[in-house]
Amino acid sequence: MTSPMQISCAFPPGPDVVAHAQLAESLGYERVWLYDSPALYGDVWVHLARIAEQTSRIGIGPGVLVPNLRHPVTQASAIATVSALAPGRLAVAIGTGFTARMTMGQRPLTWAETRTYIAQVKGLLNGESMVVEGKVTKLIPPAGYLPVAPVPILVAANGPKGFAVARELGDGVMSIFGSYPEFEWCALLAFGTVLDPGESPGSDRALLAAGPALTVVYHGMYEADPAAVDGLPGGAEWRAELERIPIHLRHLATHEDHLVNVCERDRPLLSGEGLTNFTWTGEAPALRARLDAMAEAGTSEILFQPGGPDIERELRAFMDMASA
Repeated sequence: MTSPMQISCAFPPGPDVVAHAQLAESLGYERVWLYDSPALYGDVWVHLARIAEQTSRIGIGPGVLVPNLRHPVTQASAIATVSALAPGRLAVAIGTGFTARMTMGQRPLTWAETRTYIAQVKGLLNGESMVVEGKVTKLIPPAGYLPVAPVPILVAANGPKGFAVARELGDGVMSIFGSYPEFEWCALLAFGTVLDPGESPGSDRALLAAGPALTVVYHGMYEADPAAVDGLPGGAEWRAELERIPIHLRHLATHEDHLVNVCERDRPLLSGEGLTNFTWTGEAPALRARLDAMAEAGTSEILFQPGGPDIERELRAFMDMASA
């Protein structure tokens, strides 16, 4: 590559994630990141531990951990446990929560809450005593039970409050929007598919591979401002269909099959134009130019989530494009 950008991948923790991580390692991916949304997927730490034990080089990490899901001591213990399984290979990202919170009918946490949590976990991993729930606590394992050491922490942020926390407590940022050159480590989450030469973005293959990445745009915009989706193609009709579901159950339906499949309600949203406009979908030269532009703007790592029925094809095609 002509750019210094690291090429990593991301997955929902599912039944084939270890095999996918092993393939990613063989293809030269820098890290494999797993999502932490327990209402949707398997436990992130169990799957990361499995990957740690069945790979040898590739970096691993949860992206992103959400403070309310685990007590700071529990989180720090999990981090230390997996770090010991894969010395020097673990990094973690922590944020305010998207699907992990919203699938439980909750809004994202405040940055004040998130900052406190990051400080507590970081302090515990540094061997410090921290005040949690009004009491002094510390990791106090018997000799040999839990090697405790600092682990790099990225702050998942897209705005000034999160960036302030990242500057104070983080080793970098993880984003879904763009490049932030003030941070030496700036990781960008990306979804889409590398088209074959001459392939239409509306092909059945492309829609299967990148369709879940397109529909999640609607999910996210709806959670931020329901009326905003009316400005997207098919958004008003989709919103009307979703809002037929009783409000006390709607949060369970909004994120159905999140980043894995396209449910029947979301299927009318699929289009080649949508993939081109909202995802990393295009032929290799166009995507490579986009990748170089992001590197020039300050992105140091891209996290590509392959989708669809042929994960091997997606991983190989993206790495071929990025390595050209």
